[in-house]
Amino acid sequence: MWYLCFFYHRLLDYRKAEVESLAQLFCSEDEVNDLQWRLPLHHHQDSPFHFVNLPSEDVATKIANRSILVKGMYELWGEGGNYEELEESIRNYPDERKLPYLESNSTFKINVDTFGKVISLVEQNQRIQGLNYIPFKGRVNLKSPDIKFWLMETDDYGANNGLPPIVEKRIFFGREIGGADRKLLPTYQLKSRTYLGPTAMDAEIAFLMANQALATPGKLVYDPFVGTGSILVAAAHHGAMTMGADIDIRVVRDGRGPDCNVWSNFKQYGLPMPIALLRADNNLPPWRSGLKEVFDAIICDPPYGVRAGGRKSGGRKLLKGVVSPYIVPDDKRTGHIPSTAAYSLVECVHDLLDLAARMLVMGGRLVFFYPVLREDDNADTHFPEHPCFNLIASSEQILSSRYSRVLLTMVKYSQYTEEVAEAARIKHIDFKENHLKWLEDGNLHSAVFSPADAQLSAAADAKATKEPKPKYRGKYV
Repeated sequence: MWYLCFFYHRLLDYRKAEVESLAQLFCSEDEVNDLQWRLPLHHHQDSPFHFVNLPSEDVATKIANRSILVKGMYELWGEGGNYEELEESIRNYPDERKLPYLESNSTFKINVDTFGKVISLVEQNQRIQGLNYIPFKGRVNLKSPDIKFWLMETDDYGANNGLPPIVEKRIFFGREIGGADRKLLPTYQLKSRTYLGPTAMDAEIAFLMANQALATPGKLVYDPFVGTGSILVAAAHHGAMTMGADIDIRVVRDGRGPDCNVWSNFKQYGLPMPIALLRADNNLPPWRSGLKEVFDAIICDPPYGVRAGGRKSGGRKLLKGVVSPYIVPDDKRTGHIPSTAAYSLVECVHDLLDLAARMLVMGGRLVFFYPVLREDDNADTHFPEHPCFNLIASSEQILSSRYSRVLLTMVKYSQYTEEVAEAARIKHIDFKENHLKWLEDGNLHSAVFSPADAQLSAAADAKATKEPKPKYRGKYV
């Protein structure tokens, strides 16, 4: 059945991907394959309104309630370009679908919502009174009604009203069947978090990543760059067992004291504690030989040199062969902090894909951010690949005029073998040779924030003088 999905108008590229991922939790494989989208009449692809075909109302409710970006999911009773068309459409909606929700023993409430415009309470009441042709028999209950109806109106497209291109306004009326619990976000907001670091993941993005990874009770979720644990907190909220690792022993062992560390973040929200937090190097994973298919999902934000650079074990002098490998004396082991060296993003991503290919169960998901320089909006972005994975979703978040990051969601579909590992190594070499220099050097910070020379500065000035693309709410048309 087709339902009207009203999205929050933010993180536009993430919206459909989240719904499609959550459908994997509540639908059979055949039903997931039948999921379809279509736009309302005259609406742009980035409109907050979309129609989605789902197998049942129960599935639609579960998806909407688990989502972060679905403002509401509705059984649409009518739509039109004006209120006369809306009335005709509602009257033509089958009575067997309407009458069970209009009975005298029920309570109801009608809400008015708009997109691209603001209307007063007086105007809202006038619009509600204009629906008197609908035979409501129940009692009005504004606090806790049994049934919620929504009247939603979009404005005409204009140059400065924040709307994507819409030729004419559209009015919708329907019964609410579910919507996102955005109360999660102020509850888990970073400013009230006990233990924070410079790379702590925003709560909204962390919950999106947990949804993309299908975090549910009984699943084991791993973050190889755990930091202060923000991503694992979101996964634990949905009941998943969690496990993390970080190369900085001070993060996973000490924090900022016994009551201000990764563990205290879980304690703050009453969440199950992680199974383990390891001091481990993504470049030299600690797993015993032959160990495979342990995790249901790996979720992470790899270091790429903007807020924090990647590090691996060894130290600069050791890796260059200036000094020989050494063994830490027994009397110096207590409190010893191993030396580290720079860890380029291209090497980090290769190691991450190899780890996921080996340690994820079949059908397990790898969800991670990948940085992109936006010097040419028309250039094809070359994402990392691996023979074990299918890329099922990529959602872009623009962070500055030159830099954005893309959330990649990959599903493991093939067993990990030595032949697969060799094929992945060849793909990695091709990826390394055909990508940007900043990726190999791990120097994204300089590429984003400072031109390399005067010519680049001049080119940037010339580019800035060009007529800018039309924008709406941070999104290019």
